[in-house]
Amino acid sequence: MIRGIRGATTTENDQEENVIHATLTLIEDMINKNNIEPEETASVFISTTDDLKSVFPAKALRKIAGWEYVPVMCMQEIPVVDALPQCIRVMVHVNTEKKQKEIQHIYHQEAVKLRPDLMEALRKVDN
Repeated sequence: MIRGIRGATTTENDQEENVIHATLTLIEDMINKNNIEPEETASVFISTTDDLKSVFPAKALRKIAGWEYVPVMCMQEIPVVDALPQCIRVMVHVNTEKKQKEIQHIYHQEAVKLRPDLMEALRKVDN
């Protein structure tokens, strides 16, 4: 079964080092919390809001050992009015036996506002 694992984060500004750092931190957390192996990963989609243009955030994934052959694609989000600014969203497609409710979707920084329902569920699991 292929499952999607979602994650999102924000960055303080559109500087390459900040975008890469925010993306790398998010993806590493997604990998660790879901025990993702590159060989089990079908693909990774990364999107950004239109105010982030300094770098392809996929560059962050290439910093992780073993992930150099995983297909990754960057794209721009739909420019929705009042959307969360400077936001990076990630979707990892993984071959897994896990049930949908066992997947841990990860939200950092201001992106926790995107899915407060999931953040509350995670707090209950951690306690």
